[in-house]
Amino acid sequence: MGHLDHAAYGWLTPALSYVMASIGAALGLRCTVRALATTGASRRNWLLTAASAIGTGIWTMHFVAMLGFEVTGTEIHYDVPLTILSLLVAVLVVGAGVFAVGYGKERGRSLVLGGLTTGLGVASMHYLGMAALRLHGEVSYDPLTVGLSVAIAVIAATAALWAALNIKSPVAVAVASLVMGAAVSSMHYTGMMAVAVSVSPSDAALPGATAMQFIFPLAVGLGSYLFITAAFVALSPTIDERAASASARHPGEHTVPAH
Repeated sequence: MGHLDHAAYGWLTPALSYVMASIGAALGLRCTVRALATTGASRRNWLLTAASAIGTGIWTMHFVAMLGFEVTGTEIHYDVPLTILSLLVAVLVVGAGVFAVGYGKERGRSLVLGGLTTGLGVASMHYLGMAALRLHGEVSYDPLTVGLSVAIAVIAATAALWAALNIKSPVAVAVASLVMGAAVSSMHYTGMMAVAVSVSPSDAALPGATAMQFIFPLAVGLGSYLFITAAFVALSPTIDERAASASARHPGEHTVPAH
């Protein structure tokens, strides 16, 4: 069995991955709050942004954490198509959960359906990303720990969607995002605790790309997307702010004429 190091760079990758998960959650929750306050195309667009933010944040969190993953006795490469597929799965399945909440008629049922769908999407992304690993040896998993990681993913996703439905203030959303980031990180490292690698030393070249060749530049690009989108959402006025601005410009429009 190869020795597994989940934090080869110390606290750098766990801390940075937590930050990325929290930013994605904060942006996604804020966009969902905006979506629920609108209708039509505007609601759809806000929900699409929420799905891309949460999905991208979770994917970036996973692979930033994987930058610190090493196995004694073998190099690690990543299958490029499978890795990209894991990103698409994260965005699409999280999108299904967000849209279930955004357009659901019964909030309770929508929350359960959305939380289950989104949580399973998070877990699918994680294990699809792990399936992209290419190394000299065999990867195996402890089923009970895998089940625990999936349960954490579902609970975390349900809690995040509940927050989107019930929490409106920016401060409360920020706190919920930090909790969500911690939950997603816990899911990741719980899933990694399920991993065992039986190393078969070899001089043969591994297929795929190294983390620094592929994962690092992609994670930097997606992280930049999250920061830029977060700045856009932060600077974009809410409906209440637009209404207040309109009232300030036309103070007499909403006054009741005296009889």
